[in-house]
Amino acid sequence: MKHKVAPPAVTGAPEFERTFRAQQNCAEFYPIFQTVLWIAGCFCNQELASLLGLLYMFARHKYFHGYTQAASGRLMGFYLSLIVLACLTILGAAGIVNSLMDEYLGFNVGKKLHKLF
Repeated sequence: MKHKVAPPAVTGAPEFERTFRAQQNCAEFYPIFQTVLWIAGCFCNQELASLLGLLYMFARHKYFHGYTQAASGRLMGFYLSLIVLACLTILGAAGIVNSLMDEYLGFNVGKKLHKLF
């Protein structure tokens, strides 16, 4: 309504198109984020996963507001969100590998590290 774009149209003023694209991009990344967040939390460390989840939401906030101002303003938030997603993916993969090693080889890296510290 603000930019006088009547549904179902998705084109209009450049400000509207940037806002629409930012919203769509956030919606496209949400299932990926939830999946890696849950896997990292279940298989690795819930506290670290939740901290990274908060950092991801901050990065998406920066992305969205940067993109609505100018297309080049999205880059910092986008790169930060990709880094957080990569960290969550690595944590989840490490947790799954550790669970498989504990189940089939009887070797738990988490317990070994806990004894060291």
